Amino acid sequence: MSSDIDVPSGGVTQNGGARPAAVPTRTSDRGAATRGALLAAARDVFCESGFAQAAVTDIVAKAGASVGSLYHHFNGKADLYLTLFEDFQGRQQERTREAISAVREAGETDPMRQFIAGAGAYLNGCLDERDVARLFISGDGPPGFDRVMRQRLNKWARRNAALFHTADGGVDEALVTVLTGAMAGAVSEISLLDDEDAARRLADKIMAIVGTIRNPGTEQR
Repeated sequence: MSSDIDVPSGGVTQNGGARPAAVPTRTSDRGAATRGALLAAARDVFCESGFAQAAVTDIVAKAGASVGSLYHHFNGKADLYLTLFEDFQGRQQERTREAISAVREAGETDPMRQFIAGAGAYLNGCLDERDVARLFISGDGPPGFDRVMRQRLNKWARRNAALFHTADGGVDEALVTVLTGAMAGAVSEISLLDDEDAARRLADKIMAIVGTIRNPGTEQR
């Protein structure tokens, strides 16, 4: 489970006064700190050893926590891994959202240019967090994680589809498929490159190529 330690929300002191609200807040903060330390330790251990070889004892030792505290906050090693993945995807979604919002506010109305802005932000996130990006595409995850990845890709594709509408109000499915496939390949390649500078150069070249693809539904005729 992922909730903090459950503590009373109030109480009575020995002199009959109300117990300060700061007491449970401090306890909750300690729980949040422990949870954060466990996630940070799990990230380091998974990136160093891979999911299969990572040991719960290594994670709790690195976090300065106990096995009991780990199982209070998480269901186990797989839950830690999936939580790290969801947290990473959340950061990626926020990067993408901010980039698209910025170009829209600057007056950009072309769906492809909006897509390029969001996709570029997503790739930059993979480069900025190459350790976890590489971890999640390495194939070394808990059972069923490949299905989770596919579901995420499908969800991302549906979000992309919202940018590309044909003249009749439908979705340009072919263009969405091409762009989604290109981005999936780009994420994999740049995350697995050992040379960060080479990865960034490759990302720039990929985005330059993707930027030449046009949506037939928005072309001048």
